[in-house]
Amino acid sequence: MTALTQEEVASHTRTVVQGLEALRNEHNSILSGINSTLSSSHHPPDSNVISEKAGILQKSLDQIELGLSEAQIMLALASHLQTVEAEKQKLRAQVRRLCQENAWLRDELASTQQKLQASEQHVAQLEEDKKHLEFMSTIKKYDADVQDSESSMEEKKDKSDDPVVDLFPDDDSDDRAAAMSPTPPSQFAQQVNAGYEIPARLRTLHNLVIQYASQGRYEVAVPLCKQALEDLEKTSGHDHPDVATMLNILALVYRDQNKYKEAANLLNDALAIREKTLGENHPAVAATLNNLAVLYGKRGKYKEAEPLCKRALEIREKVLGRDHPDVAKQLNNLALLCQNQGKYEEVERYYQRALEIYETKLGPDDPNVAKTKNNLASAYLKQGKYKEAEILYKQVLTRAHEREFGAIDGDNKPIWQVAEEREENKNKVKDSAPYGEYGGWHKAAKVDSPTVTTTLKNLGALYRRQGKYEAAETLEDCAIRSRKEAVNLVKDGMTPESSRRLSASRDRLRRGSRESLNSAEFDANDDPPNFPSPMGSTTSQRSQDDARHTGIKKIFHAFGFQS
Repeated sequence: MTALTQEEVASHTRTVVQGLEALRNEHNSILSGINSTLSSSHHPPDSNVISEKAGILQKSLDQIELGLSEAQIMLALASHLQTVEAEKQKLRAQVRRLCQENAWLRDELASTQQKLQASEQHVAQLEEDKKHLEFMSTIKKYDADVQDSESSMEEKKDKSDDPVVDLFPDDDSDDRAAAMSPTPPSQFAQQVNAGYEIPARLRTLHNLVIQYASQGRYEVAVPLCKQALEDLEKTSGHDHPDVATMLNILALVYRDQNKYKEAANLLNDALAIREKTLGENHPAVAATLNNLAVLYGKRGKYKEAEPLCKRALEIREKVLGRDHPDVAKQLNNLALLCQNQGKYEEVERYYQRALEIYETKLGPDDPNVAKTKNNLASAYLKQGKYKEAEILYKQVLTRAHEREFGAIDGDNKPIWQVAEEREENKNKVKDSAPYGEYGGWHKAAKVDSPTVTTTLKNLGALYRRQGKYEAAETLEDCAIRSRKEAVNLVKDGMTPESSRRLSASRDRLRRGSRESLNSAEFDANDDPPNFPSPMGSTTSQRSQDDARHTGIKKIFHAFGFQS
């Protein structure tokens, strides 16, 4: 016998309970009939046999009652196990998050301890220098000549020991260096800073800010970014790559709050800093240009966004090569901007080139291939090219089916083929086979599930446009079944909004890689998350606000910043 799942055991138990209850009612009716027979005739000839039957029926009723009690206990136990399993999953997710935060804080603590040790050594050295200078000042009181000479020596020493002089040389030395170097200043900056890497504390701060923003806790994320930005400007100056990175992170938070004007100002500032410090052809400059273009696109300024996106594409082609996946991503964004302007020839060219890059570099099973095909099919639909769009939709669904269920044959058909067969046979066979066996295949397919669901809806709409209503309903029903997960979350006490926030948080943390931190890029294919605006403090919330402010300070100091 095959092992039954917990849900199957509970379902079978409920069926058994219904059967036992029916059997109990039947036994009760038979027993009541026997008892009435015995009571009507005082001494029937077969009274012993009837009494024996009554006893057997009574024993059967007792066993049925025992079985019903055990079945009720099994159902209660199954419900309890489901609750325990749900709590177990929640606790596991919390443990993983706490382990990540613990690892981040350990790294930052080790870095802070090293900086503290270096600072203590520097303070000790400064104290010794101070004592020496105080001693020299007492000697100068007795010899005016020596005072003049030593004064000039101290000025030279102070200037040589000043770290600001080392960081910012005199203008004369800059001019001489520029005259001697044949490399233009922008290219020189690019060569010097080509290996620029984001500090570990900014990476950790980026992930933490994104997590707070994904939960809608902007009252924590925004002050954290602003304080870090202020500290970086004090310690490193405004024109520093770390400041540009922090501006990108803050712009991402403002974008999530739909504060597009503030985000655009920050991105323009970050762009100017990166062009000045890293050079005009640095990948980080391309990333900032892309972010700014996407932001303009969300505000409907497609003409202003297009040249920024094209410049970002040129930089990435020059630095990364024409066949790099980042170039394909830039082509996707540029195609979306052109599509909103009705430039469909350019849209098709950009999407086809991006699709070729993804298939060549990442393989046909990469999620970006399905997304790009879906986008290209949407462009075909807007031009009335229904046949081309239908081919692409079918390719996406066929590939998803093959990855999960193997090669296509007579017994293993993709969902669109099943839908078309149901359309052909709708008038021949009224009682067609149930659709349930195909209802959940796309949820198990190892591709981007939202892309597959969108493809199902789009192909269903295309079928409906063509008058294939049975096929359209088949695909639409399959797409609706993917929403069962959201319904189950509601039953477990999690709202769809909180589920979406959790999914967005995991997605952002998964994308919080080096590329995301360097650029804080926006995905033009996704709408910005609809996080609720944080509530303002009221009189009853002052204690919570004070505690939150204290928590922000502790986090801020943990990353090595100054308040």
